[in-house]
Parts: sequence; structure tokens; C-alpha cells
Amino acid sequence: MARNRVDHVARDLQQTIDAALPKLRAMSDAAAGEPLAPGKWSRKEIIGHLIDSATNNHHRFIRAQETSRLVFPPYEQNHWSASQHCNERPWADLVGLWHAYNAHLAHVMTWIPDEHLAVPCVIESEKPVTLEFLVTDYVVHLRHHLAQAGVA
Repeated sequence: MARNRVDHVARDLQQTIDAALPKLRAMSDAAAGEPLAPGKWSRKEIIGHLIDSATNNHHRFIRAQETSRLVFPPYEQNHWSASQHCNERPWADLVGLWHAYNAHLAHVMTWIPDEHLAVPCVIESEKPVTLEFLVTDYVVHLRHHLAQAGVA
């Protein structure tokens, strides 16, 4: 039985990360650190970006439940990527953190009360989106980057 309107999104997220995990673990540390193309991110940096996304969205998902309108700073991806030096981290550590954080987000999603899903959230522009949109879009974004990394 579903707990809320986004319970199916949480299940989808859990299935997506569980399916990607063995593929990510099968990659070597060296291969994961190689840029996918000149001037592009490596798989380590892509997974680092997805950890950033999990971090930022975790805050959004929780904070939107404590207010009638969430205004959240934009995500400066190049700054976050450069500041964290993901290519210097062991691949297994990045993959483990990514999977665990997303499993936690799937859990969080199942407990968002339906009445909070309509909370307007302003992040990248003045035009708000709902918390429900953020939850749903999160999985779309994650899948996009897993496809870039060659595991979706």
C-alpha cells in the first residue's frame, strides 16, 4: 500500500540505484577516473555530481515540509565539482556513498505527506515548482547521468 502520491517514485529510485550498483562496482578505479571525452567529466565526477544532487535535494525535500514556500539557493555545479576533487577519491567509496544516500532519499520520499507535495519551491528561477515535481524530476536527472556514465 502506498504511503503517499510519490511512493512509486521512491520505489523507482530504489530499483534504479540497485540495478546500477553492480555495473558501477564492476568498473576499475582507473577507468572511473578517466574523462569520458576531452573536456568532459569522468565517471567519478558524474557520481560526485549525483552525490551533490542527493545532498541538495535531501535539503529541499526536508525543508519544503517545514514551510509554505521554499526558496533555496541554486546549485553551482562547477564550483561543487572542483571543490570536491572526486577524481582523488577511491571509486568504491564514491559508489558506496552514492548508493547509500540515494537509498536514504527513497526512504525519505515515502514519508513526505501528500499535503506537502504542493509546496512551491523556488530554486533556479523566480518561477516556482512543487515539491512533487522536485521529487519526480530527481529520478529523471539521476537516470540521465547514469546513462552518461554508461550504466543505465
